Amino acid sequence: MRPLNRKTITDIKDLPIKIMQFGGGNFLRAFVDWMVDVLNRETGFNGGIAVIKPTEGGDYSELKAQDGLFTVLLDGIKDGKPVAEKSLITSVQKVVNCYTDWETYLDLAKNPDVRFVVSNTTEAGIKFNKEDKFEDAPPTEFPAKLTVWLYHRFRHFEGDMSKGCILLPCELIENNGEALKKCVMAYADSWQLGDGFTEWIESANPFCNTLVDRIVSGYPKDRADKIQEELGYEDKLLVAGEYYHSWVIQGPDTVQKELPFSETDLNVEFVDDLVPYREMKVRILNGAHTSMVPVAYLAGIRFVKEAMEDEVVSGFIASLLWEEAAKTLDFPQEVKRKFVADVLDRFRNPLLKHQLISISLNSTSKFTARLLPTLKDYYANEGKLPTRIVFGLSALIRFYKGEIDGEYIPLKDDQKVLDFFATQWNKYSSTKLSLLELSRFILSSTSIWKEDLTKLDGLVESVSRNLEAIDNNDIHDALASL
Repeated sequence: MRPLNRKTITDIKDLPIKIMQFGGGNFLRAFVDWMVDVLNRETGFNGGIAVIKPTEGGDYSELKAQDGLFTVLLDGIKDGKPVAEKSLITSVQKVVNCYTDWETYLDLAKNPDVRFVVSNTTEAGIKFNKEDKFEDAPPTEFPAKLTVWLYHRFRHFEGDMSKGCILLPCELIENNGEALKKCVMAYADSWQLGDGFTEWIESANPFCNTLVDRIVSGYPKDRADKIQEELGYEDKLLVAGEYYHSWVIQGPDTVQKELPFSETDLNVEFVDDLVPYREMKVRILNGAHTSMVPVAYLAGIRFVKEAMEDEVVSGFIASLLWEEAAKTLDFPQEVKRKFVADVLDRFRNPLLKHQLISISLNSTSKFTARLLPTLKDYYANEGKLPTRIVFGLSALIRFYKGEIDGEYIPLKDDQKVLDFFATQWNKYSSTKLSLLELSRFILSSTSIWKEDLTKLDGLVESVSRNLEAIDNNDIHDALASL
């Protein structure tokens, strides 16, 4: 089978490098690089990417050998129907390793076409290290490498305001753009790069906060041979992911004008405030996962896909999202309806094998962050408790008993949390506590929930009734009664 490179695939044009991308891992290739390819095909963007290796380990040898070419496989459910897509990505023009090609990296600062900087260096990648020096070739941290590059660009173009860059970090931390800018400014101050440089950073380089969303599973080992046979070439960098994608960008109007996503069907939004979008993601997508896990697991289900194939469990999740969680979000009905529908479609994806027990890690803190604010807002707005979220909380408490029908549940949480639940359930099992007392004691634990939940009128009694229904009836019957 022929290898994949620009000699075997000849009908590919060279593109001017407009984007410098820190990181060449699965996510960026199946998300940003795929999006840039769509821009190039459907608009006049005409932009190439220089991929920068930001860490010392590895050298992106396969990406270099394939001349930046690779294939993205997208599968999923859209509007209830299966979709599958294969795309040869041709936007990557150059691959540079900072640790072996430092001068090549710095030379990119002289390229007048470069306008965007994208990164995904993990949540730990955006940080300041006082040990980094300007003279290091390269310094350790990604923001330090970026600061050196920006300073060389500033000097080369003599502070030209039109030669600044738009920065679009994709790291999964809150206010990622602000965090990256703070690090760059800290290095500029530590290295005494001068007021002119810091003013240029402030005025000519927008640091955008972004929120990214796509599940990328990586190299599809179980079907790679079949896919490559269909493609007609060997691709060692095949990358699979879900069809769904979302990129929300908070930045000045110039960003939207220079990135013509509006001329495509890509799910990219430019907003003035990212916070409500992050809240919607947490309350709907993450909240659904957190409520699904204990309910489905206690029903004998072990995978997300199986939960969505169970009419009662999937109906419970859909009702929780639409009738309870969505009501607490200040978005137009149609926006919320689409987001909920997209989430449910994503859960139905037959190729994403998500184990419930894997998602269950630290479920108590996840409930506190993802579902408790929804529960409290619903209670304040509607004057009553959200029935399904409360049932999810009840199932979570039952889940943390650590067994169901004699089967051990491999719980994963802080040991103090596990010990607390074990102690209370042991007291109940030895009749030292009634179910109502157990519920009250667990819900009053501020170390678990960060507040005393017994102060929510009727919650203790509702949880106690749910726990009784879960153990005395089939959980499907308990859910149906809701």
